[in-house]
Amino acid sequence: MEPVAHDIELLGSTARYWEYGTPASGPTIVVVHGYRGDHHGLEPVVKLLPDFHVISPDLPGFGTSMPMTEQPHSIDGYGVWLRAFLEATGLTGAILLGHSFGSIVVSHAVAGGLPARAVILVNPIADDPAKVTGIGATRFYYAVARRLPERAARAWLSNPLIVQGMSVKLAKTRDRELRTFIHGQHHAHFSSFGSRASVVEGFDASLSTTVAAVAAGIRQPVLLVAGERDEVAPLAGQFALLETFPDARLDVIPGVGHLIHYETPAAAAHAVRAFVTDLL
Repeated sequence: MEPVAHDIELLGSTARYWEYGTPASGPTIVVVHGYRGDHHGLEPVVKLLPDFHVISPDLPGFGTSMPMTEQPHSIDGYGVWLRAFLEATGLTGAILLGHSFGSIVVSHAVAGGLPARAVILVNPIADDPAKVTGIGATRFYYAVARRLPERAARAWLSNPLIVQGMSVKLAKTRDRELRTFIHGQHHAHFSSFGSRASVVEGFDASLSTTVAAVAAGIRQPVLLVAGERDEVAPLAGQFALLETFPDARLDVIPGVGHLIHYETPAAAAHAVRAFVTDLL
């Protein structure tokens, strides 16, 4: 299932999204990737859902989508953009899936009134991300980027040693071939961003709130897909989050951390398929 790329003008900027299948393929899911990712990240899962119609945009400021000019790169700003995207593509009311940072964007947008058939959150951010182990070093990393000129900031943010360190920390698999693939994906796509400002604003947004802050206001059916060894979104917080939603279920994938989409895409696709099948 090879995707078809589309460009669309939204809120004064050009965004690109990829379409897998057609509306005739099956249920439509719009997927929202994580911070500093792009549509490639969720592709291993998407390709295991050939009987679905999947729309996968690069969020503004990441991948090949330009930074926003009429909205800040905040959770609310991304929510406004997501609503505009769904309205422009005629997908209002589709099933929405968000991974990590995307889980915050999707949950806040839906809680704020964005129509959705159902919500799927993969590695959802349930606990205060400012309390994650090592966040002090991460804050320093982005603080340096704020102070550098654009060209130097881009080099700093794209430093391959830092990208490799992040990738090594997140990967839990012991499979050497899979680890090599994961590191290659991060090196290829983690540094595809529009500007220093959009990256730094996005980082601030990632620390500004959680899914838990709005979970009680989401009435649609919700699927949570969590990693047993997730250090960014710890498992204890996922069980607490489950109890906050009016209508939710939790699928825990053993042995994996925050990279469910890379390490266990088949398990993630199975969870998505079972959930959507029950909706229909």
